[in-house]
Amino acid sequence: MLDVLDARLLLLLTDEPRLGVLECSRRLGVARGTVQARMDRLERRGVLGGFPPELDLAAMGYGLTAFAVLEIAQGRRIEVAERLRAIHEVCEVHATTGQGDLLVRMVARDNADLQRVIDRVVNVEWVQRTSTSIALSTPVPTRVRPLLERIVR
Repeated sequence: MLDVLDARLLLLLTDEPRLGVLECSRRLGVARGTVQARMDRLERRGVLGGFPPELDLAAMGYGLTAFAVLEIAQGRRIEVAERLRAIHEVCEVHATTGQGDLLVRMVARDNADLQRVIDRVVNVEWVQRTSTSIALSTPVPTRVRPLLERIVR
């Protein structure tokens, strides 16, 4: 579990990921060593995995996002996931319950490019059936802020 200081530190780093330990300690009103120890512990526990920049895929030329539900041959989840990893436009793969076995988030430059990506996904060995939906917008993007704010309150 995270405590209030952990949550405040993570909120600060979420808002300004390039802040140094000294500036974090100044803004949080705690010792530099405390911040460094918290960050080290959060990294060891896997809560804090690094500081990648937030990239806008549309600005990079990938303005189309789609989700595909894949039904795959029994017992082939790992093999299929590895083959999907080789498709650069595949951004995420989640093993799921329900209708399908894997949920795939992929990006493309346009409809023709999406067809190319879907063809690559469909041709992965052991993929038996797919159902693809195009995302029209993202009213709630990936977020963790509400979870951290709940701890701080």
